[in-house]
Amino acid sequence: MNLFSEPDWNRIHNRTKWSCWTLPLAVCSLFYGAGVRVRLRRYYAGSLKVRRLPGFVVSLGNLTAGGTGKTPAVAMLAEWAVQEGGKVAILTRGYGGRHGQEVLEVSDGKKIMVDSLLAGDEPCLLAKRLDGVPVIVANERYKAGLYAHRKFGSDFFILDDGYQHIRLARDMNIALMGALDPFGNGHLLPWGPLREPLREIRRADACILTRAGKFGSESEVLSALRKKIGLIPCFRAEHLPQKVIIPYSGDSYGPEFLKGKRVVAFAGIGSPESFRETLMKAGAQVVRFLPFRDHFRFSGNDLEEIFRVREELNAALVITTEKDWVRISSVEQPRSQMAYLTIRFSILGDRNTFFQMIRSRREKASGLKA
Repeated sequence: MNLFSEPDWNRIHNRTKWSCWTLPLAVCSLFYGAGVRVRLRRYYAGSLKVRRLPGFVVSLGNLTAGGTGKTPAVAMLAEWAVQEGGKVAILTRGYGGRHGQEVLEVSDGKKIMVDSLLAGDEPCLLAKRLDGVPVIVANERYKAGLYAHRKFGSDFFILDDGYQHIRLARDMNIALMGALDPFGNGHLLPWGPLREPLREIRRADACILTRAGKFGSESEVLSALRKKIGLIPCFRAEHLPQKVIIPYSGDSYGPEFLKGKRVVAFAGIGSPESFRETLMKAGAQVVRFLPFRDHFRFSGNDLEEIFRVREELNAALVITTEKDWVRISSVEQPRSQMAYLTIRFSILGDRNTFFQMIRSRREKASGLKA
């Protein structure tokens, strides 16, 4: 296993100085941007059709490629919507899944039907977390929504990673961005992290700055952003450690369980360094940290190498993210020294204002559709 064989895209996408790779990446970015702009113009001109589902649709997504922690945000919103009495369904693309079906029912809200190899890791993670909430995968999210409406009576649709999926109309558009560096170097893929030109942030009805807890007051965090996002309402949020799970025994502990423990940690998520920071804040001694690319598919050999490192460094645990464990559990039996950390997404400051905004949008949408 070569732990460093993959490009460090986080570093590349934040690099402002030129290097030998800048020119080819910039050329690719130019062609990518041209395609994106043509597509957007066709939607704005009405030549490409936008469809509407029979219910309230709220989208959570981002302008950049990965790293903002959308999955815990989707779970938080779904739990709130259930408490509000909504018949909630999650509509997602299922990145990395191999199902090949037009519509795939990952969960009916009670039972998980497929594993992450077929559905992708994020849909399976959401299905595992959310009781009573169907999770439906489809490239065409409109078809996923119709399926959920017909089978489950769903009327509150949460569009996971839906900012660019503008072929489906939504009643509220929420853009997530990392507080540390919201737009990277400001360039389009693959030169930078932007999926669309920065001006497309105007489609957002609200923004959430994720992992914002360490950046002081709200005014300090938002002052530098206002020139780019204008008057769009902006909230701050944090990813907080919730539970340490030992799959081998089924035991779970609070995050204080990690205090003082020597751990080898690894993560294949959009922002792996954020996982290391979370562990260190919880008091863990991270004696080795192994970052992998997002959605990395771990083999048995990969895990053997990771556990070999644990033995060499005399670490108490090997620990990873819940999202990584979803992928690993489909191909690997639990080991006694293996653990994963669950995360909860928390709005900082006036969370009531955030949820009241969604509640008001839903009431307005219901009135217009009545």
